[in-house]
Amino acid sequence: MTERYPMHLASEEEVIKARRQQRSFGDGLIAAEVKDLHEAWMKHADTVLEDEELVSAVHHALSQRRPNSRRRGREGFPAEVVLRLLILKHVRNWSYEVLEREVRANLVYRDFSRVGGGKMPDAKTMGRWGVALGPAVITRIHDRIVQIAHAKDVVRGSRMRVDTTVVETNIHYPTDSSLLGDGVRVLTRAMQKITRLTGVVGAKLRDRTRSVKLRMLEIARATRSKAPPSRNKLKRAYGKLLEASGRVVGQAKRFSREISGGVKQCIERGRQAALGAQRQTLDAIVPRLQQVIHQTKARIFLGDPRSEGKIVSLFEPSTEVIRKGKASKPTEFGKLVKLQEAENQIVIDYEVYARRPNDAELLIPSIAAHAAKLGRVPRLVAADASFYSANNEAAAQARGVKRVCIPNRSTKSTVRQREHRKRWFRDGQRWRTGCEGRISVSKRRHGLDRCRYRGEDGMKRWVGLGVIADNLINIGHAIGKQPAG
Repeated sequence: MTERYPMHLASEEEVIKARRQQRSFGDGLIAAEVKDLHEAWMKHADTVLEDEELVSAVHHALSQRRPNSRRRGREGFPAEVVLRLLILKHVRNWSYEVLEREVRANLVYRDFSRVGGGKMPDAKTMGRWGVALGPAVITRIHDRIVQIAHAKDVVRGSRMRVDTTVVETNIHYPTDSSLLGDGVRVLTRAMQKITRLTGVVGAKLRDRTRSVKLRMLEIARATRSKAPPSRNKLKRAYGKLLEASGRVVGQAKRFSREISGGVKQCIERGRQAALGAQRQTLDAIVPRLQQVIHQTKARIFLGDPRSEGKIVSLFEPSTEVIRKGKASKPTEFGKLVKLQEAENQIVIDYEVYARRPNDAELLIPSIAAHAAKLGRVPRLVAADASFYSANNEAAAQARGVKRVCIPNRSTKSTVRQREHRKRWFRDGQRWRTGCEGRISVSKRRHGLDRCRYRGEDGMKRWVGLGVIADNLINIGHAIGKQPAG
């Protein structure tokens, strides 16, 4: 870890403790009953999670939620329980509700998570834990687990392979009409809540949701036909839909101004706070809906599908449109994620990119990250052809990489083709294909196909916890295969 946290046992006055200070009779009974029922990886993963730095990082993050979180409030769950429950959630790819139900009913999970015979936290509480940790803390936890794997000789660092994939955001398939409908629905709902809070004062709400739905149905029917008359119907329907959306935007702006000017207000403090929250919703959605209106006009009436600042979701505006050439899914909506591995399928570094880079730009930074985390430059670096460039190959060799196993598909050089046929190159490429399997397992087993958390930080937390869960399983299997003693 780059940042160290204070290593101290929680004092008696602290509300949030690092570990459970006293075990009950029920804990011992559970441990005795399930000691032979743990999965093969759990025993060794349990030892890894006992690490003091891991628990200290979580304890520090939970203690920073409020200024007096250490000393005031109800007694919270220990940091080691928080860490293990969040990891177990992503090991199994459960929701918080399923996690609560399964751990309550399963003695193995109670023992592994250190809940033991105590009370199981509810789903809402566990959801707040994930937000409290944040992506930076999760990155530190991942780095520490990689250090432990290196110390236990699970990872030596002599080989490195890297690939990228797309983790989709949790949105519906975007169309111009559905985005306009989403914006109208959310703004109208917020203005209805404002009217209930303040009464009929100032600008009055006109509900246009019914007419907007009718226009969306017209667009859906016109889209099914490719005949020229249907094209004209499509434009007319879009024109009406855009006009209604623009009027809703104007209403929302007036509501927001009247709240800030005191025309719409509440006497009770709680209701006034709720009014402020609805105003924030209006101020957040209005510019996004205006962008959707702009890009819809550009596509429908000007034939320009690539308008600047295009968004594909009002609720996840950072979502990117990514095409990686897949026949089964040519277009994906989410974020590009890099996963790089060393021996035993351990992901030593991951990154969620705010804007999609070219794969060739990632190779040299990946080698640098490998060297920083494992203390050595890999002897072999393997990747697919999208990572190749002559500069990358030269730079990797200059850093000390002996075997750069990256094919160049565009070359017709006989020397290069002879290089591709050498045994070490073919063996390296066979090993590289394991990246595809790791990505597939991460998506299928740990849910990295689609992020269920919200926002850019939510995406980073989702990917980080999924990678940590996968690493713990692989570390457990690798340690189990090592010779005893």
